[in-house]
Amino acid sequence: MTLQERNGVPFVRADNLERAGGVAHGFSTRRGGVSQGIFSSLNLSASRGDDPQCVRENYRRFCTVVGIRADRLALTRQVHGCTVRAVTERDVQQDVCVPAEAECDALVTRTPGLALAVFTADCIPILLYDPAVRAVAAVHAGWRGTAGDIVGRTVEKLTDCFGSRPEEVLAAIGPGISRCCFETDGDVPQTLEERLGPLARPYVEAGPEGKFHVDLKAVNAALLRRAGVAPGHIEISSHCTACLPNLYWSHRVTQGRRGNQAAVIMLRP
Repeated sequence: MTLQERNGVPFVRADNLERAGGVAHGFSTRRGGVSQGIFSSLNLSASRGDDPQCVRENYRRFCTVVGIRADRLALTRQVHGCTVRAVTERDVQQDVCVPAEAECDALVTRTPGLALAVFTADCIPILLYDPAVRAVAAVHAGWRGTAGDIVGRTVEKLTDCFGSRPEEVLAAIGPGISRCCFETDGDVPQTLEERLGPLARPYVEAGPEGKFHVDLKAVNAALLRRAGVAPGHIEISSHCTACLPNLYWSHRVTQGRRGNQAAVIMLRP
């Protein structure tokens, strides 16, 4: 992954998606926008109390530097679930401050020029691209979605809807909370174990006083491999949102007083 900056707006790009060509994509940071106060400065959430005009300008700036149009987005109404939606031209949401209607945590499409977006502030954003059939996906994977294998379900959706072969899919796991900072009680590893079996076990580390550290990025990479994605096709950001609160929004660091990052991907027309 590469941290870049254009026109004063930093963003992260995945090297594997860049090499493949055919898509515009990026993971935002919290810098380069116009929002004020607790939302300073590049907040991409319209539902946390920020000025809508600031949110629209933030989208305009971020979308411009990654090469998409802010009025060509399909958005998610995220509920930490496992629903994956296929979207088309009719799902374009021209005003980013109008809430998305359908509840889901992942989107897939083959529509060129339609950008998919998911939102995070410690959860794990994942972008998928199948250059063979020209299909893309955007995934929001919190720990509940990870336990429900939302990323595996998204690979399956690409296969079912568009004929993707998992071994052709490229995956980019973006900035999110890492093992170092994701300290949990026993309910998180217990749920992962119940839902995923031994797959998650290597990525859970027991700590003192009944606490655990969980590597959600590594669990999602393992789920991608289980879904048939080639290990060499998976790129993982080393950036921890909680370790870098001046660069990224972190729900834990701010205790919920924060904005959101976005991860976006679009098939170039």
